[in-house]
Amino acid sequence: MKESPKINRVNITPKETLNILIEGNQRFIDNAKSQYNMKSIREELKDKQQPIASILGCSDSRTSAELIFDQNLGDLFSVRLAGNVASKEAIGSLEFSCTQLGSKVIVVMGHSNCGAIKAACDAYEGGNIGEIIKLIKPAVESEKSINNKDHRDSQNELFVEKVCFLNVQRQIEVILKHSPIINQMVKDKKIGIVGGVYSLSSGLFEIDKENSILLEL
Repeated sequence: MKESPKINRVNITPKETLNILIEGNQRFIDNAKSQYNMKSIREELKDKQQPIASILGCSDSRTSAELIFDQNLGDLFSVRLAGNVASKEAIGSLEFSCTQLGSKVIVVMGHSNCGAIKAACDAYEGGNIGEIIKLIKPAVESEKSINNKDHRDSQNELFVEKVCFLNVQRQIEVILKHSPIINQMVKDKKIGIVGGVYSLSSGLFEIDKENSILLEL
């Protein structure tokens, strides 16, 4: 049983951080979860935190980043909104984690069979959920490979899947556009930003390498 995470949190690079997450995801897939002395770790973390990565994920109850990447208390700074949307509040939280807490990587994590993505595909407008759908709508509109006769709605699994990946790309673009702080940290190679989609069935987090910005990815 581990007493505490043995990670060099000051000098770790974005690439090394991503590797830790990838290795943790593989342990999750293999059902080989790490064991920790939680009492010891709670004591260690009571006065400080220094997460290695920040996760912008969906609020879906099946997508806990700490479990998916097999990380412990204090390892991840989780920002969760339906559809993993980069609202102003979400971006502000990511800025805080990177500038004040030392996060080395921002991960935008979509997931399969996402209810918010399906709602956007169906152009749902009811209640405050509609405000979230507005932030996903550009991803729906940018999907051009499936035409109307093939049902551009939530009944088309391929359409939903494509929009899910496009939404991850879109949210990365929004973060970089609306956060000069994060944009500059990426340019200065202080942090990386990674997008990908988590599969509810396999447990795999699939990285979208083409649209990720990370040293030596």
